[in-house]
Amino acid sequence: MQHDKLFKDEATDEKGDRARMASFIGGMAVADLVKTTLGPKGMDKILQSTGRGHSVTVTNDGATILKSLHIDNPAAKVMVDISKVQDDEVGDGTTSVVVLAGELLREAEKLVAMKIHPMTIISGYRMAVECARNALEKRVWDNKGNAEKFRSDLMKIAMTTLSSKILSQDKEHFAVLAVDAVMRLKGSTNLEAIQIIKKAGGSLKDSFLDEGFILDKKIGVGQPKRIENAKILVANTAMDTDKIKIYGARVRVDSMAKVAEIEAAEKDKMRRKVQNIIAHGINCFVNRQLIYNFPEELFADAGIVAIEHADFDGIERLALVTGGEIASTFDNPESVKLGHCKLIEEIMIGEDKLIHFSGVEMGQACTIVLRGASFHVLDEAERSLHDALCVLSQTVQDSRVLLGGGWPEMLMAKEVDELARSTPGKKSLAIDSFAHALRQIPTIIADNAGLDSADLVAQLRADHQKEDSKAGIDVITGAIGDMEKLGISESFKVKQAVLLSATEAAEMILRVDEVISCAPRKRENRM
Repeated sequence: MQHDKLFKDEATDEKGDRARMASFIGGMAVADLVKTTLGPKGMDKILQSTGRGHSVTVTNDGATILKSLHIDNPAAKVMVDISKVQDDEVGDGTTSVVVLAGELLREAEKLVAMKIHPMTIISGYRMAVECARNALEKRVWDNKGNAEKFRSDLMKIAMTTLSSKILSQDKEHFAVLAVDAVMRLKGSTNLEAIQIIKKAGGSLKDSFLDEGFILDKKIGVGQPKRIENAKILVANTAMDTDKIKIYGARVRVDSMAKVAEIEAAEKDKMRRKVQNIIAHGINCFVNRQLIYNFPEELFADAGIVAIEHADFDGIERLALVTGGEIASTFDNPESVKLGHCKLIEEIMIGEDKLIHFSGVEMGQACTIVLRGASFHVLDEAERSLHDALCVLSQTVQDSRVLLGGGWPEMLMAKEVDELARSTPGKKSLAIDSFAHALRQIPTIIADNAGLDSADLVAQLRADHQKEDSKAGIDVITGAIGDMEKLGISESFKVKQAVLLSATEAAEMILRVDEVISCAPRKRENRM
């Protein structure tokens, strides 16, 4: 009996070293792809979709790049997943996590070639990651009690996060926006309350933060342009005359007068609906669907601002922020929760008119209006700002802060090195290579800035032998710098997530010893 016939004809099955090689190579290839986007001097990628419209994205965000790839290699998919999870969990560090995992695999590959069993490597990595985390925890600081210092920590973190993104030129401006927005949340991580509106035109410097809520719509014709003490009914209902929906119905009438009667009946129905809506005692009606001319006239006569076709994202946010609920029937006004705000007015941003709701119920709500040269710039600015907002809101919860610029990695590597020296057996080789992988991060940051990475990292290592060293890479001057003086800080939570996810992913890929691809189902010729 031959083993070959275990699988169908098309199925492939790779065992042992070949399977492991395929996984390692896949994982490392993904890491090499995003490696060049790491750090303040990282480059961007242009992603061009092959679908309709050939949309182009220019981005530096690891998760965005990897999400857009169509990957066949199973190990590479694991890498894409960890970057996604990192993006959802803490919002930043998406590139770092993939690069670190890739470096761990690269080290593991050498160890496997030395005939060290993957399980030995894994247990070594486990010891190393524990040690690295403890090393970080010892050196964090926490200024939660002191509002002023905490704010400056947040500012530094925001600037560090933004410095590797498109916003790095105006990072101070945007750091202030991001910190203000997050401070308004008063400790909740609900980023829904921060709305980002993109308006092409102007330059990135013209972006601003506005308290309250801005809806990207115009106020209808002939209606009041500002309303104080607004009571808002947020609705999702069809405002075309409620047509009798019978598919392909034909109505025979014997005269034009009859047609007019039918029309009048429809109009009447509509009028009753509008009166029901007005009966709620509102002075602003926001509908997700269109409001047609006739109902619009009725609302205008009643002095009610009617805003039509507010897209779903906008309307859900508006309901959340004004403390209302989305209504779809209007027969019993007492059960509907209305939204409230102090003032509704029309404002101009660039060429466009928008509606501004200020003094809303949910005090923490605010809107960041981004301006920029083109849509691509705006999209990338939004992604960058989103990263900063995520990191800040996480930091507000877990306010432990670290220095940045390759400092944490060097610190961890030093501790892990010491652990390797005191560990007997082959595990020590794995622990040693973990330290080596950690040192790759500052190496890559330096490489991306076009510096002599070998020299810099060697200097860093020497400097970190001192107690309490604060050295990291200062890419601007291209030398070793004091990270505290430069104000380069990172959130502990982000670093910890990077460390743990990367190790787990590398571990998972290391465990693979067989890759089985199933045969595709055949299509029979049904003729």
